[in-house]
Amino acid sequence: MSIVDAHHHLWDLSVRDQDWITGPGLLPIRRNFGVPDLVPEARAAGVGRTVLVQTITVAEETPEFLALAAEHELIGAVVGWTDLTHPGIADELARLRSLPGGRYLKGVRHQVQGESDPRWLLRADVRRGLAAVADAGLVYDLLVTDAQLPACVRAAEDHPGLTFVLDHLGKPPIATGRRDPWEAAVRALAALPNTVCKLSGMVTEAAPGSWTVDDLRPYADTVLDAFGPDRLMFGSDWPVCTLAATYAEVVGVTRKLTSGLGDGERGLILAGTATRVYGLRSGL
Repeated sequence: MSIVDAHHHLWDLSVRDQDWITGPGLLPIRRNFGVPDLVPEARAAGVGRTVLVQTITVAEETPEFLALAAEHELIGAVVGWTDLTHPGIADELARLRSLPGGRYLKGVRHQVQGESDPRWLLRADVRRGLAAVADAGLVYDLLVTDAQLPACVRAAEDHPGLTFVLDHLGKPPIATGRRDPWEAAVRALAALPNTVCKLSGMVTEAAPGSWTVDDLRPYADTVLDAFGPDRLMFGSDWPVCTLAATYAEVVGVTRKLTSGLGDGERGLILAGTATRVYGLRSGL
């Protein structure tokens, strides 16, 4: 079975800076990462299709990603960025879908984790934007901290026609071993049928340099129990993951964390859920 990597990034620092890559801890990824870097890593790990996810709140990035998807068979979908608060968001989404590669636009994301207001998703202008995303038939990826999960629950309740995809399990504090209040909030989100979760980003939330699979397991088990395999999908978070693990290691960890499942359930997490949620072509 070919794997779908539902979450990775690409960037070229000669095109634009990635201003979030600051400090010595992020220095190893302060370089270019392009499709030629990704392809051998993905193919060696058994990945047949990927979802390319936005990295920065710059309007020009999304058209560039759509063009990459049109050019490269590996990229099956794009989760881009556009200003949710702009009154003309519906027209902008239509424009993006009319561009070369526009058919690959399957979702929208904003770095909500960087917003100081924990209820940012509930602002009137943001709610209007989320409604436009739903009307366009796209999904909305949630990049949030665990403190912002209650607002995610309310947003998903208020927009039952929009599929919300929780990135990186909502960033639980794995390094501390603490699970509450993250666990209660993520279970409340999972109780809503229009929510999905990515089994991604765990290795970089764990203790640097000393994490084990057992450190990750309680968090993976929580989302597996809460969402079920049909609403859980694998994502590498490459190249960010390379701060803590190689691409192959992240795939291997995911296999270990899902080893107790049957082939069908594991197949949903490794490919089926992402294929359905992001509308990927069949025959992977």
